[in-house]
Amino acid sequence: MNWVFQFGRILGVCFLGEVLAAVLPLPVPASVYGLVLMLAALKWGLIRLEQVQDAGRFLVSILPVLFLPAAVGVMDLWDELKAMLLPCAIAVSIVTALVMGAAGLATQWVRRRGGREHE
Repeated sequence: MNWVFQFGRILGVCFLGEVLAAVLPLPVPASVYGLVLMLAALKWGLIRLEQVQDAGRFLVSILPVLFLPAAVGVMDLWDELKAMLLPCAIAVSIVTALVMGAAGLATQWVRRRGGREHE
């Protein structure tokens, strides 16, 4: 029964994300709104980690299965995608390097900032 309430909390936050995406005139996906809302709720104590932890771990454990429909969709469009393979590979490589660099800089900034707070 605990899992039902945990999934309910997660789905409630996802629903609020959907509402925000429908109401706000910004080009932000509902899933991003949901993630930000969940982060804010956890940070401010509106939802405690124990209230969503088990269901969250389960969802992370089955994450590869959730990507199967997208992979099948790509396989169906292979003839159209074959012509764009090289430009897509270049774009993915560049974006991956940029994301890794930005994540590294952000991590260094957070670690430096966190070190000053403990002094």
